[in-house]
Amino acid sequence: MDLSHQAVIVTGSSSGIGEAVARRLAGLGAGILVNSVTSVEAGERVAADLPDALYVQGDISDPATAGALVEAAQERWGRLDGVVNNAGVTIDVPMPDLEGVTVEHWDKVLRTNVVGTFLVSQAALPLLREADDGWIINITSLAGTRQTGSSLPYAVSKAALDHLTAIMAKHVGGNVRINAVAPGLVATPWTEDWQALREGVAAIAPLHRVATPEDIAEACLALVATTYATGQVFLVDGGLGLTL
Repeated sequence: MDLSHQAVIVTGSSSGIGEAVARRLAGLGAGILVNSVTSVEAGERVAADLPDALYVQGDISDPATAGALVEAAQERWGRLDGVVNNAGVTIDVPMPDLEGVTVEHWDKVLRTNVVGTFLVSQAALPLLREADDGWIINITSLAGTRQTGSSLPYAVSKAALDHLTAIMAKHVGGNVRINAVAPGLVATPWTEDWQALREGVAAIAPLHRVATPEDIAEACLALVATTYATGQVFLVDGGLGLTL
């Protein structure tokens, strides 16, 4: 697959899944807009390490960020071909602790994971419709389809994001495809302290390991290459969902 002369925004791409996706797309020739909220130095390092990349700091829960990301891509490359909506947050409240979830928790998670993802997609659509084959990939989660995940608001937000993917794909118009990749547990900096959970997943999942960020990047590439698919959620969990 040759992505030369194409431009892609990857939100939340200073580490983990987002970084792996950015590096994989860049390796195929795409110009990459790297983004993060707080890890500015890491984001700048990723961008500097890619052949043709730009770093833009921004919190997708801030409505101004969506336009800023798209404007920066247009100024740099004069076009936009794809968006990977990877940025997301959770809260430090265990799933069974229903009493511990507050309105502020819901606001934080839904504003970023659902509303922010929508706003970036919405801002990108005019340029994506001008592309020969515009596409959006939302990074969701196994937590959106099973009763699992890092927190209740996180799981609900990912279920909402799955539905957002399907609805937008139905109504987007033009040649724009909108799909999602739903990982199970992935070995990222976010999960590096979850050793017991990693071991448990490796023990029960049919493929007997947790995912790497590169596994999820390859799933994203599969959807980029599958030009007759839209509105789909690609579950990439090593079979973990079969056991839950």
